[in-house]
Amino acid sequence: MSSEVLPLTVKFPHRSRRGILLGLSLPQLVLVSSALALLLVTVVTSGLMGAVVLAPLWITTAVLVGVRREGRSLIDWAPVVTRYAQRRRTGQTMWRARPVSRPRVEGLLHLPGTTASLRVATSASGAAAVHDPHRQTLTAVAKVSSRAFALLDPATQNSNVAAWGRALAGIARTGHIATVQVLERTVPDSGDSLARHWAEHGNPQAPVAGQIYSALVESAGPAAAPHEAYLAIALDLKAAKRLVSQAGGGLDGAFTVMAQTTASVAQAARTAGLTVTGWLGPREIAAVLRTAYDPAATARLQQWSSTGRAEADPAAAGPVAQVEETDRVITDSARHTTYWIENWPRTETHAGFLHNIMFSTGVRRTFSLIYAPQGIDSALRDVQRRKAAIIADASERRRRGQVESEADNVEYADVKIREKQLISGHADVALTGLLTVSADTDAHLDAACAQIETAAAGAQVDLRRLIYQQTDAFTAGALPLARSTL
Repeated sequence: MSSEVLPLTVKFPHRSRRGILLGLSLPQLVLVSSALALLLVTVVTSGLMGAVVLAPLWITTAVLVGVRREGRSLIDWAPVVTRYAQRRRTGQTMWRARPVSRPRVEGLLHLPGTTASLRVATSASGAAAVHDPHRQTLTAVAKVSSRAFALLDPATQNSNVAAWGRALAGIARTGHIATVQVLERTVPDSGDSLARHWAEHGNPQAPVAGQIYSALVESAGPAAAPHEAYLAIALDLKAAKRLVSQAGGGLDGAFTVMAQTTASVAQAARTAGLTVTGWLGPREIAAVLRTAYDPAATARLQQWSSTGRAEADPAAAGPVAQVEETDRVITDSARHTTYWIENWPRTETHAGFLHNIMFSTGVRRTFSLIYAPQGIDSALRDVQRRKAAIIADASERRRRGQVESEADNVEYADVKIREKQLISGHADVALTGLLTVSADTDAHLDAACAQIETAAAGAQVDLRRLIYQQTDAFTAGALPLARSTL
């Protein structure tokens, strides 16, 4: 007698909104402390009348600390808005590619903003990876595929979910992986690959069926929106310094360590139901970046390629123009808005809870999951800090006679579960989710964003549009560069 296998459920920990002291963030704490110090000095030197004269200052401080917008107080917005205003003042919100006559750096990707120094490095064996000289990382990108998760039986789904968890744990334990990024996107398709397949394997001369299939390929090809998935692994060259030195040092040694890492990652991915179709070469990496900035270029890059896969010169990986606005980024042939997943489902849910977002009809989007492995020692210290903060805040509320917060009880339970898992030897991984929505016009982008926000509500996911941070958010979420921070 066989028992029915139930799908695994997942539960995400409570996201803490706790500040440094008394629920205040660092900007709030600095402003409140400065205001209280000024108030004390004013009362001592000028008496109560001096404090009354400065009443507008106290009111302004209260507004900056107490009034919240998009989940942040006004003073917390100050650094973000200041940096954006500085970029606008210095002309950094607009970027244009300029032809130059000076010698070109080999492999330089010519990307805007903080990614300007990235280049594609190639090893003697032909392997390619993106080298970041400032962050000291080497990032390899693989194209992956899998069977449709929703169509698998519950036993296979459970096995794949558990295997992916073990794969992440193994990656985190190595100690020299900076970031792992899983990127899944929809792209416009020219239908060129479909037409090539039909031309090579089809039989247009077949009676009735040949004509029907030819018409179907001709009409359906350009309207297709295939899904692509990529896995990016960023090797921390500082953390892997000893291994790189043992392998010969320099980029050659780093590529040797990277080859060992990618081989183990590919094996772990296979056990999780993923198929690594190949690690991308320099021209394929450039094409992935290029089509993120210019989705309309996908058709041309596929048609010009002899293999049917999109390829581009690394020097042409970046956009021709990029303009940053408050809530969106405008690139060559598209407009993009990036969301941060502020809260994952607060209740237990099945592993395929993102299905409505991933398969929103008629929406071009890129979804990125960014995993940043944490060391056991630093994770345990963070747990102790969080426990101490929760206990201290609860004691302060009891002293004031305030009602106990159930949110604190839930957060404390989550922290204790995390501590038990760390003590048991489980790896700790910080997860960030970014969702980029793209469209051809502003009107289409607004409609697509509304559709995605509705789908996110059904998936119990809270989205937060990253105002004044769209350029860095697009780079982190829409490009497979495994960058861990905005």
